Amino acid sequence: MAQSGHQGSHAGSAKSWLAVVTILIGFTIGGVALTLGPNWLFVWIGVGICAVGGLLALAFDIFSDVIVDAPRDISVQEHHSPFEHRSISS
Repeated sequence: MAQSGHQGSHAGSAKSWLAVVTILIGFTIGGVALTLGPNWLFVWIGVGICAVGGLLALAFDIFSDVIVDAPRDISVQEHHSPFEHRSISS
């Protein structure tokens, strides 16, 4: 498996978060503009900001920030649910 530049963090890089926050700001502006009017000028400004965020996401290749961990082998622990049917043996 190829090693990434990350040191085991799932947080992603700052440039990826910049793209995500840009998209979120555009979505928020457009959503608020739709509910308060609708004010179509601000809706399209929000759409434009989302588009800029999408272009940033493509330019920064934010999907390469995904870290694929090795499979975890966790042992199954026995537990009993109160809804589980168990036979009572004497």
